[in-house]
Amino acid sequence: MATKPPQIAILGAGTFVKNQYLPRLSEISHLLLLKAIWSRTQESATAAVEIAQKHFPGVECKYGDNGLDDIIQDPSITAVAVVLAGQNQVDISLRMLKAGKHVLQGTSELETALSNYNFISADAPGQLIWSVAENYRFEPALLECKKLIADIGKMMSVQVIVEGSMNSSNPYFSSSWRRNFTGGFILDMGVHFIAGLRMLVGCEVVSVSAMTSHVDLTLPPPDNISSVFHLENGSSGVFAMVVSSRSPKTLWRVVGMNGTVQVERGFQGQHGYLVSSYGADGQSKSSFFPFSGVSEELKAFLSDVSENTLKKGSQFVAENRLSFVEGARDVAVLEAMLESGVKQGELVHVKKF
Repeated sequence: MATKPPQIAILGAGTFVKNQYLPRLSEISHLLLLKAIWSRTQESATAAVEIAQKHFPGVECKYGDNGLDDIIQDPSITAVAVVLAGQNQVDISLRMLKAGKHVLQGTSELETALSNYNFISADAPGQLIWSVAENYRFEPALLECKKLIADIGKMMSVQVIVEGSMNSSNPYFSSSWRRNFTGGFILDMGVHFIAGLRMLVGCEVVSVSAMTSHVDLTLPPPDNISSVFHLENGSSGVFAMVVSSRSPKTLWRVVGMNGTVQVERGFQGQHGYLVSSYGADGQSKSSFFPFSGVSEELKAFLSDVSENTLKKGSQFVAENRLSFVEGARDVAVLEAMLESGVKQGELVHVKKF
C-alpha cells in the first residue's frame, strides 16, 4: 500500500544545510515534503528558505523558541533533520523524540543520549527512529571496497591517512562551535573516517595508542594525531590525521595475505573516490565512484520513516548503518585516541556500546 511522502523539517540553516542537505534533498524531492526550516535567528532561517523554495515552494521559515515550538506541535511533521552545533544536537533531538518525531542527526554526548532515548522509546506508542547522519557508510566506493576485502585473505594491516584542508578558505574554518568543541576538528572531521574504517574491516577497534600535537595555532587543539589501533580480528593498523595540509589526501588501505585494496579520494570530472585492488598475481584494477553518500543516507532515512508508518513499528527494522549506536562506536574510537594523546601515548581501551 502506498503512503504519502513524509513531511519533514530541517533544524539548522548553516553551511552544511545550504551546500549539502538542500541540494541533495532537491534531487529526491519526490520522496518528501519539506515543510519548514528552523534556525535560532530569522536572518539565517530566511536565507536557507530562499534557497529551498526553488524546489520546495511551500517551505515555511521558522526561528527562535516560538518557531521551534511550532515544529514540535505540528502533527503533520513526522521527521526532523537536526543539523546544528554539536553542543546543541542532543538536547534538541531529545525534545523532538519526546514529541514523537523521527530524528536524523550528528553525534555527541553519547551515553546520556542513549539512555534518554531508551527511556523515551519505552513510553512511545510506536518505534521512534533516531538516526545518525553518517554518509561514509553509504558511499558506493566504500561499499565496493568492503566487497573486495573478502578476496584478499587474512587481514594483516590497515592504514587510514587523512590530510585535510581546513584553512581560512574552507567554509567551516570559522565555525565557532567546532572551536569550542572538545577534540575540535579532529573529532568533528575524523569521526567520518573512523566510520569508513569500521565499515571496511567489519569488526571493532578494541584499543588504541596515540600521540597528538598542536602546530597550526589558527586551529583549535589538537590539529594532528598519529595512532596505532588494534582490531578485534587480531590485526592492527595506523590512523594518521592532519587537519590542515597543503596537499590534501584521504586514503583507506587494507593489506591481506592474498592482496591489497584501497580507497583514495580523487577527481575525475567530479569529486569522488578511486577504488583499487591489487591481487596476488600482481594485477591491479581500479574503478572511480562519484560522491553520493549524503543522498543515499537521506533516502535510507526517508525510507525508514515511510516503512515505520506503514508497519506501525510492529515488524519494522531500521537501517543499521544509520543506527545511533553505530555513531556512538565511531566517536568512542576517536575519543579513546584523543584520551591516549593527552596521556602521551598510553594504551586506552575503546568504550563499548
